[in-house]
This record gives sequence, C-alpha cells and structure tokens, in this order.
Amino acid sequence: MPDVILPVLDEAAAIPGVLAAMPIGYRPIVVDNGSTDGSAAIAEEFEALVVSEPRRGFGAACFAGLLAADAEVVCFMDCDGSLDPADLPGVVALLDQGADLAIGARRAARGAWPLHARIANWVLARELRRRTGVALEDIGPMRAARRQALLDLDLRDRRSGWPLEMVMKAAAAGWSVVDAPVPYAEREGRSKVTGTVRGTIQTIGDMGAILRAAD
Repeated sequence: MPDVILPVLDEAAAIPGVLAAMPIGYRPIVVDNGSTDGSAAIAEEFEALVVSEPRRGFGAACFAGLLAADAEVVCFMDCDGSLDPADLPGVVALLDQGADLAIGARRAARGAWPLHARIANWVLARELRRRTGVALEDIGPMRAARRQALLDLDLRDRRSGWPLEMVMKAAAAGWSVVDAPVPYAEREGRSKVTGTVRGTIQTIGDMGAILRAAD
C-alpha cells in the first residue's frame, strides 16, 4: 500500500483530522519542516512516521519524505485540512489505469482558494501546456507516482518549484501525466505560502526559475 508524504510547518490544528481520515493501509509520513507548535509530537500520537527536515522549503520536506518512504507507490498531499485523504485512492487508481504521475485537480469550495493563488496556478498550468503538451487543469499538491521512478527524475528544487519541476521532468521523460478532480476546502489555521500574497509571489518566483532553467 502507498506511503503518504505530508509536509508540515505548524499544522497542529489540522494534523489530527488529516491523520484520522487516512485510508486503511496508507502509511502517513509527516515531515516536520521546523514547526514550533508541537506538530511532530501530535503526529507521533497518531502513530505517523515523523521525519525532521530542518532545511526550510516545500521541496526539501517532500524530498525528505520521499527518501524515508519505502512503498512502491508514494503520494503527496498538504496537511492543512484543505484536502481529504479519502480522495487518495482515486488518485492512486490512475496509476493502475496507465498513468505514471497522477495529480488531484482542485475543485475549490467558496473561500478556499484565494483569487491571486488561483490566477497564478492557471497561468502556470497554461504555460506548462504550451511547453510540454501536458494538459493539466491544476499543478496540485495531491499527487501519486512510483517512488523509484520519482527518484530517477533527479528532482533538484527544494522550495516551491518542486511540484512544477516534477511535472516538467516527468513530461520530458515521456511519462503519462493525468489529473482527476478532488474537492478542496478551506484550510485549518493560517496559511504560510500560497494563501498569502507574499507566499504566492515566492511560489511564482520559484516556479519561474524552473521554467527559465528549462529554457
């Protein structure tokens, strides 16, 4: 069964609900990226495997979780309560149907996805289609792939460019990249990245660097 990599930075309010909703057989790997609110201890109480990654950055946390995983299939998702782990099997099923990388395309509830972040995501998805031919609606945080294949992609970004780099390198390697809709709810607690204008600007900068490197 899959391992589920959950990057965490001060998500104490959301962790209990996320871990309690994890499908049977899906092992959560919580990667603590410098939390100061006791997130790691809470995750341990729910019997998750907890990995510490002191180097700040979404990509750094994801990569640490990938190294800690040992399942054939790995999943990634945010641990802020915006995504429901119950949707993971539907995304993983796309791998059994021939996909190499499966992504959950967010269907946002009212107020769940700030307009500035939604626009930035739309622009990046359009640019991705233009460059690679991969027709994704969303460069979303819920995704699944085979662990060894991901390691073979040699992903280098350790910040917010990680999700885009994964898709671009997958496309360059000839992978089948597909998405399927998943509900997206308002997160628990305060957003640190794309929910803020500053965080969205940082994400655009990191992903822009990935696009420039590809050029």
